[in-house]
Amino acid sequence: MKKIVLASIATLATGSALMAAAVNPAACAGCHGASFERHALGRSAIVKDMTHAEIASALKGYKVGKGGPMKGVMKGQVANYSDAELEAFAQTIGK
Repeated sequence: MKKIVLASIATLATGSALMAAAVNPAACAGCHGASFERHALGRSAIVKDMTHAEIASALKGYKVGKGGPMKGVMKGQVANYSDAELEAFAQTIGK
């Protein structure tokens, strides 16, 4: 019985971690707009006009401290995501 309870707890913890790891586009809306239609803080490119590859490249670049004028802000936003998560998110926006 103890093994079943421990396995259940481990499974729930893993599932919760995976759900929390997904990029939340609502967190982006404050600066980029709900449809990624704005220049964030008047300085960034309009994300909806970028290709999926450009978005993925930019997000991965921010993660390692590279990129445009907003790299300092964006590094903190993407630091906790894997490259695979950023790639998957990029496929959901842009063109």
